[in-house]
Amino acid sequence: MSAADEVLDVVDREDRVTGRAPRGEVYAAGLIHRCVFVLARDGRGRIFTHRRTDSKLVFPSFYDMFVGGVVGAGESYAQAALREAEEELGVTGLGRPEPLFKFLYEGPGGAWWSYVHEVRCELPVRPQAEEVAWHAWLPEEEVARRVADGSWPWVPDGLEAYRRLLEFRGSPDGGAAAGGGAAPGGGSAPERTRSGRRLTWTPVD
Repeated sequence: MSAADEVLDVVDREDRVTGRAPRGEVYAAGLIHRCVFVLARDGRGRIFTHRRTDSKLVFPSFYDMFVGGVVGAGESYAQAALREAEEELGVTGLGRPEPLFKFLYEGPGGAWWSYVHEVRCELPVRPQAEEVAWHAWLPEEEVARRVADGSWPWVPDGLEAYRRLLEFRGSPDGGAAAGGGAAPGGGSAPERTRSGRRLTWTPVD
């Protein structure tokens, strides 16, 4: 089965499931779905950073400081975070990623609910060749410098998640400063988007 044929849950602006559709149709029609973002750190606190392969459906050959991907139909965010992290890092036995906050991304590529997680990985990594073209463990300062100087093209959803994560870490009230992200286990959160664009679509049977 190709990536375009993978079936996803379609959700509304409150993150409620309204139907299901193949991934390719979801992207083509601009339907809201679910994704997970996992910031992986090694034993020295460095961040796993990588360049996506040129075969990716969205943002091919762009850089990302998160691993992750879409949440499958009937799958929970927690299940998807662990599955995607192990798949993209090429490891087994990874600890369960810590859920941090959730936000509705709207921008280049479409719209999706994005749940940000973090995980410690001290296992030898063997990234998926079909997902990752290049990778390295980078000090946090270097990631910040690469973001600031614009020398690398970053995936826009990952870049927004990274900026919200910095706000989340630096704010005394947690997720409130990160664009209204929900605390782990919490309900849907108020939205803050860059474009203000609304999607129109019909329910999928």
